[in-house]
Amino acid sequence: MTTVHSSFSSRFGLEYMPTSMLVRMGRREMMVTRDFRKRFYAVNPIIECDTGVQAGHLEVLLFRRWLLILSKAH
Repeated sequence: MTTVHSSFSSRFGLEYMPTSMLVRMGRREMMVTRDFRKRFYAVNPIIECDTGVQAGHLEVLLFRRWLLILSKAH
């Protein structure tokens, strides 16, 4: 049995996130989930890109609902 260690730590609040999907492609990870955070700024209705809460992470918000978090795998 192998254990996959995700680079997404508790700083992302994964314990509070609705169901999500984690995909590992070589040395990269992509997590797809519904966005649950309250945004205190005007969000682009189609696509919004931002740096993640940790170094080396990129967050892409699609249609104000789906959050893709891209990172390097550890």
